[in-house]
Parts: sequence; structure tokens; C-alpha cells
Amino acid sequence: MKIMDMIREKARKKKCRIVLPEGEEDRTIQALKIILESQTAKPLLLGDADKIRQRAYELSVDIPSSVSIIDPKKSEKTSDMSSELFTMRKAKGMTYEQSKTAMQSVLYYGSMMVKRGEVDGMVGGAVHTTADVLRSAIHCVGTAPGISTVSSIFMMILPEGRVLTYGDCAVMPYPDPNQLADIAIASADSHLQLTGEEPIVALLSFSTKGSANHEAVDKVTQALGIAKKKRPDLKIDGEMQFDAAFVESIGQRKSPGSPVAGKANVYIFPNLDAGNICYKVTERIGKAQAVGPVIQGLAKPINDLSRGCSAQDIADVVAICCVKV
Repeated sequence: MKIMDMIREKARKKKCRIVLPEGEEDRTIQALKIILESQTAKPLLLGDADKIRQRAYELSVDIPSSVSIIDPKKSEKTSDMSSELFTMRKAKGMTYEQSKTAMQSVLYYGSMMVKRGEVDGMVGGAVHTTADVLRSAIHCVGTAPGISTVSSIFMMILPEGRVLTYGDCAVMPYPDPNQLADIAIASADSHLQLTGEEPIVALLSFSTKGSANHEAVDKVTQALGIAKKKRPDLKIDGEMQFDAAFVESIGQRKSPGSPVAGKANVYIFPNLDAGNICYKVTERIGKAQAVGPVIQGLAKPINDLSRGCSAQDIADVVAICCVKV
């Protein structure tokens, strides 16, 4: 079974309620049709109901009565949500007026629905930036216990069907050793959750096991120590060049005895430059399918989208969001 088919099957069994905050957007409306037909989630939309239904009619998409459409600007819950957000954020300097303005936003309203348990997760970002999505998520649901770093992964599905997990490729520009360790741990957990495979984690560098001396290498080795201390159960090693992590014969030469060298399925990049460039190279030259970004490190599932996403991409991330519930 292909990985996305497996994820969709898992999602069907969970029957999660997922809010799509950008309900007035064409791709979201088209994704709704895919989600309903595949039965991967119980979706609901945010936005102006009249605009959404009119546009759905124009796109030949039927929105059944079972799909709720909520307008944050008209919802009777908006006032209570504003008060709740103010209570949570006033110590950080948010005023009540700011909380009221924020809760008019579909992203904040959707994130607060997740916080309150009214839905199981949220998927947004077809129109809004990653920064906008993450800001509302962090302000409303916060980070997961034991994790202080919000990051992301991409699942890279290679042409032969093998799945690699890349982190972080979308969120943290220059993680410090503690943040890099958090990214490694969260990425390992995401890989297991989404693929069912044991994560084998390589912390990548331009050096393999001391072949170069540099502060950038030191950061990676420090992160390895922190990750091992936090999660001694993980199969993780570094610092390691990509070829040593990916090609078994090279891994045996460069890092003999390593449980990870040549076997890695989770690749942790030292910074966002490396991660973002590599996932796009893998996608374009390696002909891999990139699924993501999948946000990790939050207390509850809220996922971002690329603004260049298709309706199918949105439906796929909804299924992933369900699996991570």
C-alpha cells in the first residue's frame, strides 16, 4: 500500500473533525469535495456562508447540510473566545481590544476551536503565510509538553515508494543545539506516526564524525547529546554528511559501527537554508513527491499549507492532520 493510501485509511478510521479556516477560497472548496468523497475527515468551513455556497455552486461542489459553515464575525462564540484569548495572552502584552480583533480572524477562530476541543485539528495556509498560521496556533494551543520548539517536516516520497522525512524545512531558520534536538525528536515521532516505520535519525552536517572542525559542527554534536539524553530510546546519530547517512557502503566507510549510517529515514538539517534547498532539490531533480509542510511541536494538531498548494494537497494534509490527532 502506498504511503498516502495508508494515511487516508488511518484517517478514515479516526473520523476526526477538521476545520478549514479559508472556506471562501476555491481550492478549499474543491478540497472539501475530495475530503467528503474519500471520507477521510468530518470537515467544517470558516467564512461567509453565502459567499461560500455561491462559489461552491459556481464550482459545481455540493456542500451537504452536515458540513457546518461558521463566520467568526457573526458567531455567538466569538466574544467568549476573545475573553479566553485575552486571559491566555495578557501576560505577554495582548490587550482585550487586540484579542477581539484577533478573534475576527479565521485563523485565530479556528485555532481556538482546536484549543477548546470543538474540533480535532485545523488545516490552513492556502492564502495565509506560515507565520500567520503559526502565530495563531502558538497563541491559542501552545507547544506540546516537553517541547519548546515548533518546527516542520516534509515527507519525501521517492519514485520507488520509499519515504524519507526531512526536518526542518519551513519554520526555524537557525536552530540552536536545544532547538535542533527538539526538531530531531519531533521529526522521529512524526515519522513513526505517519509511516509506521521505526525512525532512524541522522543529524546532518558537512562533516562526518569529526572530519571537520567548526562551530557549525559543534552545534550538531551538541544537539545529538541533548537528543540522546531526552530520548535514549531513539536510534539517532551524527554529525553526518548526507551520503554517509543515505548510502550504506559510504556510511560503513565514513562511520563504521554507526546504527544510522547508510540506513537513515529521518534527515535533520542544521538550518533552514540546507533543509529548504534540499527538499526542493529532492523534489525537482530526484522526482520525489513532497508532502507537507507538516507542523510539529504544537500541543494539538494544526497544519500549514504552501500557498501554491492544490486542492488535492489540502485534502492530503487534512488526512495527515487526522493521523496526528
